[in-house]
Amino acid sequence: IQKHPNITVFENHFAIEILTQHHLGVTVTRQTPDIECYGAYIMDPNGRIDTFLSKVTLIATGGVGAVYQTTTNPLVATGDGIAMVYRAKGTVKDMEFVQFHPTALYHPGDRPSFLITEAMRGYGGVLRTLDGKEFMQKYDKRLSLAPRDIVARAIKNEMDTRGDDHVYLDVTHKDPEETKKHFPNIYEKCLSLGIDITKDYIPVAPAAHYLCGGIKVDLDARSSIDRLYAVGECSCTGLHGGNRLASNSLIEAVVYADAAAKHSLGIIDSLKYQENIPEWNDEGTTSLEEMVLITQSVKEVGQIMSTYVGIVRSDLRLKRAWDRLDIIYEETESLFKRSVASKDICELRNMINVGYLIMRQAIERKESRGLHYTLDYPPVKKEQ
Repeated sequence: IQKHPNITVFENHFAIEILTQHHLGVTVTRQTPDIECYGAYIMDPNGRIDTFLSKVTLIATGGVGAVYQTTTNPLVATGDGIAMVYRAKGTVKDMEFVQFHPTALYHPGDRPSFLITEAMRGYGGVLRTLDGKEFMQKYDKRLSLAPRDIVARAIKNEMDTRGDDHVYLDVTHKDPEETKKHFPNIYEKCLSLGIDITKDYIPVAPAAHYLCGGIKVDLDARSSIDRLYAVGECSCTGLHGGNRLASNSLIEAVVYADAAAKHSLGIIDSLKYQENIPEWNDEGTTSLEEMVLITQSVKEVGQIMSTYVGIVRSDLRLKRAWDRLDIIYEETESLFKRSVASKDICELRNMINVGYLIMRQAIERKESRGLHYTLDYPPVKKEQ
């Protein structure tokens, strides 16, 4: 890509804000028709903020796993694109559908968590409590082969009931050489931690893994904001419904990226760069001297989301999360307005924004469906 004469790659740059009519002095609300994207304010590695103008813009910023304490996602998965589109008055939907992988390697301090593939359960792995007892028979007749959401809830319930912070996945009954052959990476990773999976149980716990919701797009990957596309995990195509099937996201990303490219090529010659966009204004701001204000808030957001807006929810949990996140939101917005913009504070803002969206849309859904499971509403029965 870097060798292509028509492509310039700006590495380690960070998008702060999408440019719309708002930056021309026009009042923009969620009811404003024909909101347009003109580019974005972008921060370079030295903290300088430049204005990047574009005829069309595509967002491919990934998911939101980093808003939870335990995630398989890279720690840059702070929902940046989703948060920017939401602040620009774009449409974001289905944020309540967060998929938790049931078996991430439990090793406190590791972020992101190492994924123990579902194939290991397909291979014959058995889930056990810390005293070695099987438990999936209490939850589903398919035992350890039940779907991800059922297994994740079962593990969470066992952990909560027993007061444990993980369970075990057992493949010690399988042929050692076959295990090493089928799962060389898992074998080596666990061995580096002193766990021989051919002899020892693997400590596992659920971790935030994939967001089925995001920026609402159509079949051409167009968002509700004109000239703005979204693809990959940050987008919501509707393809996954309320619970993604394994590997479908890769196919989705390829198909919708292709659609976005073809559609943008069909309109780009008729578009012009928007003039008169003002430069980023940091007048009256000062450098942040107490980084602890940000790092502590990041930890608090993760704790709130994991405790109250995780695998199992309830009206009371969501209300408590809302009240606590609102305090952090007010503190962070005040800090953002008086501080020189930095990647850290921008990521915190984005985490709070997507946390709010997950929470609000979870509160609005008065049922258990897909990945949204609430104690206050029984699961939807399957039609016969």
